[in-house]
Amino acid sequence: MKILIADDDVVSALMLRRTLERWGYTVTIVHDGTQALAALQQPDAPKLMILDWMMPGLDGPEVIRAVRSQVSEHYNYAILLTSRDQQGDIVAGLEAGADDYLRKPFDSDELRARLRAGQRILDLQTRLLAAKEELRIQATQDALTKLANRRSVLERLEKDAEQCRRGGRPLGVLMLDLDHFKSINDTYGHSGGDEVLRVAAERIQRSVRSYDTVGRFGGEEFLVVLPDTDRVETIVVAERIRIALASLPILFNGKGIALSCSIGAAIREPDEEITDAALMHEADMALYRSKNGGRNMVTGAWDIFEAA
Repeated sequence: MKILIADDDVVSALMLRRTLERWGYTVTIVHDGTQALAALQQPDAPKLMILDWMMPGLDGPEVIRAVRSQVSEHYNYAILLTSRDQQGDIVAGLEAGADDYLRKPFDSDELRARLRAGQRILDLQTRLLAAKEELRIQATQDALTKLANRRSVLERLEKDAEQCRRGGRPLGVLMLDLDHFKSINDTYGHSGGDEVLRVAAERIQRSVRSYDTVGRFGGEEFLVVLPDTDRVETIVVAERIRIALASLPILFNGKGIALSCSIGAAIREPDEEITDAALMHEADMALYRSKNGGRNMVTGAWDIFEAA
């Protein structure tokens, strides 16, 4: 674990570093409070810090107050080193945000015990953050395909639609359905169907841009959101997805499963007033035109309306 030492006494800081490195810590040394605060604001900053109370620039409590005032999920565990032994001074240091304190000269066994206490707290926070991230993933990601789930992709559609509306840019939407998926499940079982969904999701994701969103809309149906994409570009992306899915069979238990998809495309022009729900309905109508037209094809909603 990385640890920061902030002490204007060079000799004391070097002696402390040797001790900490012998215990397995990676040590950074600074010699004033301003440098300490700068070091703690770096992306890979140490989460453990030992700060001398009296330093040039900012003193130890001032550094801690500055760190505590910043909004961050990651906690910094702060130990104050001080020669002060008045109860009021100790209380002031703790009220500034210090987690612990050591009086100079300190006992190395006591320091080690206090560092271990700090490490336990930081380890607990790491586990809590990991649990929080896992809950976030479960709430936004489809468990099987690892794509955005229905709620998440609809939220992304709403955000992208609003940004495109404000910027006067078009927005493309694709509704995609895997052809004859029921027969795949009937022939290869649900494990075979799951493998087809996983591979299909990977191929779709590789066929779009990094800022496009692919979500599993339900069952074997997918929704693709294409910000800043006009009619021609929307069809290009849709055809790229269609070809990617149909180009190679999906291997399952030594057998190749042929796959194709039907796609419906719709766009909202920059000057067009249309709700997200209406845009998706147009894409859905185009999808059913593709399915009824023989499958393994792309249909633009504008073709339906222009032909009517």
